[in-house]
Amino acid sequence: MKKRRVTITDIARQLNVAPSTVSRALNNHPALRKETKEKVRELAEKLGYEPNLMALSLLRKKSNTIGVIVPEITSHFFSAIITGIQDIVANSEYNIMICLSNESYEEECVIVKKLLKMQVDAVLVSPTSQTETFDHFRTLNNNNIPVIVFDRDCPGFEADKVLVDDYSGAFQAVEYLIASGCTQIAHLGGPLNLSTTKHRLQGYLDALENANMPIIKEHIAHVKGFSTNDGLKPTKKLLHSKCVPDAIFAMNDSIAISAMHIARKMGLEIPGDLSIVGFDDEPNSAYFRPSLSTVWQPVYSIGMLSARIALKRLKSNGMEHSPFRMEIFKPELVVRDSSRKIETKK
Repeated sequence: MKKRRVTITDIARQLNVAPSTVSRALNNHPALRKETKEKVRELAEKLGYEPNLMALSLLRKKSNTIGVIVPEITSHFFSAIITGIQDIVANSEYNIMICLSNESYEEECVIVKKLLKMQVDAVLVSPTSQTETFDHFRTLNNNNIPVIVFDRDCPGFEADKVLVDDYSGAFQAVEYLIASGCTQIAHLGGPLNLSTTKHRLQGYLDALENANMPIIKEHIAHVKGFSTNDGLKPTKKLLHSKCVPDAIFAMNDSIAISAMHIARKMGLEIPGDLSIVGFDDEPNSAYFRPSLSTVWQPVYSIGMLSARIALKRLKSNGMEHSPFRMEIFKPELVVRDSSRKIETKK
């Protein structure tokens, strides 16, 4: 038989006081005597009393919960961000609730509605690859619930944002490939409506233009998702085109790894015949053979800063009295064995 939960009424009955007295004692009300508070707390601990957080949130209109919406959690990228968030929030009075949108705009809207009903105090979100309108996020702001956007931008939506300079990372990668002697550089980009896709594509294009190299439409392909499987067909198409590339700059490390797999199956040497550069610097990237050149971005720091901004907002009463912050981290190119080395003149 399930044991009944201990309530404030149970404690009041045993001490022969009013339930309101117990409630005030547990909340350290200054009007009560110290002896009364100690008796209530001692009995509450003995009986194993735990406050009903849902009831408290309804009473106070505050849940002490921060919602975190991410497209997925299987990759190192989002799991590291969540770890960064948790490590900051753990030292506060708040808890986090992780919600998965599964790259679905409809699911993201449903999650926002649920978080509103649960009276969460703030929401940290990395939008889906399908999200193009942001009225559901504006609804949160209209209810004085701060929204912190991280990783993927929401252009035109005013909020605190923690992003990475994707343009700079892409430009660095392609500029390096050019300097290493590659002349036919292809790009495997992400879903077209994502801010990260657009910025990395623009970095790729500008690096080519800066070097007075032609932009070949057949060298640009876009994947539908971000897993290794999503990069297989687009890579085959690139490597079977009339103008075969001698380098590929990929949207992320998983897509770069799929490019390495297809290239090997075709008998191409890496980096002799084909240089490959990814983006993200996943932990396993250094241990592939050849090890993967990539663009590092500080994912753990993205999570930590996003959480700090949320807590600061909550401390200053949500949306009031403070301009929105735009924080942009700088990525760094990490050169390994999957790309040609730049020859230095003696």
